[in-house]
Amino acid sequence: MPKRILSGVVTSDANAQTVTVSVERRFTHPVLKKTIRKSKKYRAHDEKNAFKVGDTVRIIECAPKSKTKRWEVIDA
Repeated sequence: MPKRILSGVVTSDANAQTVTVSVERRFTHPVLKKTIRKSKKYRAHDEKNAFKVGDTVRIIECAPKSKTKRWEVIDA
């Protein structure tokens, strides 16, 4: 099964080797036919602490790195 790749914006880089990435998805409401925006936060592994708040990054699924980290930053 292929690993998912998501794109989002870094919202926090306070922890060592970890960034919090907010990923937004848009979809049309089935009844109202209105475009809805929903966002979800993912904690991703950032080996070199290279990314700062506001950066747009891509993250990929990986084996669990810690209790909350199941994603890894691949590039900006």
